[in-house]
Amino acid sequence: MNNSKANIFIVEDESIVAKDIQQTLEKLGYTVLGTASEGEKAVEKIVELEPDLILMDIMLKGEMTGIDTAAQVKKEISVPIIYLTAYADRDTLTKAKITQPHGYIIKPFKEVDIRTAVEIALYKHKKESKIKKERDLYYSIIRSDKNSDGSIFVKSKYQLVKVKTKEIYFIEALKDYVRINTIDNRYIVHSTMKSIHEKLPPSDFSRVHRSYIVRLDKIMVIEFPNIIIDHDKKFIPIGNSYKEELMNKLKLV
Repeated sequence: MNNSKANIFIVEDESIVAKDIQQTLEKLGYTVLGTASEGEKAVEKIVELEPDLILMDIMLKGEMTGIDTAAQVKKEISVPIIYLTAYADRDTLTKAKITQPHGYIIKPFKEVDIRTAVEIALYKHKKESKIKKERDLYYSIIRSDKNSDGSIFVKSKYQLVKVKTKEIYFIEALKDYVRINTIDNRYIVHSTMKSIHEKLPPSDFSRVHRSYIVRLDKIMVIEFPNIIIDHDKKFIPIGNSYKEELMNKLKLV
């Protein structure tokens, strides 16, 4: 990613300050996707626009502080955040550190402060993302023993754990990740549903929805348009395009 082409979102409750930051960023070659003055609206816009970086004022109008807003954003997407603040006291910084920001800019600031903080944050996040992707790919499902003991290896706390496919109840898609649910554990791996499906015994599993794969012998009830799994009575939807495959695999009387 060329930093000068990065898309940035500004969360700042003082319109004059927000405008000044926008003009500075655009002068430096960045694109400002939008601005917001309140945390609730900021989260909604940020999740929709998925910027490359956020400049976040710690003190905002409304019920959410900038720290609250950053924490909510990080639950939805991975994006570097730089805090803007006139309050550099120890208590504020301690609370802010919990959200793992990529930098701070203390008000009043100069153009060089913004440029330095933004370039460092973008570079750092790019490196972190590369390392995380490589780690996740390494610790993803790496092997399927269909012809031996019916097991797959999955990531669990930086280890590779052998999971018997007969212990899997259902698998669900979580954006860029997939969660494998067993009776005792949940394993999150960096993979696609298609890749996971190909590694599972086709006679035992069926894709029932674009976001779900179920183990057939764990189905307790089919009550269209849902399946009820014998695992906390979990309801799973049946997608129209997967209904025929499911019905063909079930042993109907």
